[in-house]
Amino acid sequence: MDISCRLNGEQVAFAAKPHELMVEVLRERLGLHSVKLACGTQVCGACTVLLDGRPVSACCTLASEMDGADVQTVESLGSAERLHPLQQAFIGEAAMQCGYCTSGMLLTAVALLREHPRPTREEIQHWLHGNVCRCGGYAGIVTAVERAAKQLAGGGDTDDSGA
Repeated sequence: MDISCRLNGEQVAFAAKPHELMVEVLRERLGLHSVKLACGTQVCGACTVLLDGRPVSACCTLASEMDGADVQTVESLGSAERLHPLQQAFIGEAAMQCGYCTSGMLLTAVALLREHPRPTREEIQHWLHGNVCRCGGYAGIVTAVERAAKQLAGGGDTDDSGA
């Protein structure tokens, strides 16, 4: 089947088998290795991408669902020269250790902040509950999302020292 979608801001087209998963296409054919395959059962969040702005597990989503959709991976957030405020906050708060969960955490947080620009700590924790950090860095991750929310809402705090 022929698939056409907007991927990270650019129109792409590719052929997919009816049973092919989004994670397979994104990683293996389109070279987007930020989309991790870990559990394969939609419980860890490492493969999270945004499909029409909603976080979805690419390990359990058919590639055919990309047809006509807007798909975002972490590569869409920023560049080495200009990081997204969430990426800056993750660095500033040392909110990552091994980094395996980071892409999924960032994209889930992007969706959260689009829907709730000023989330409470409890709302952040609720939104991130489907993303597993095997290193146990949850406190830093939640603090980083709080920090980015303040910055994006115009509350300042652009210091990346973590203080």
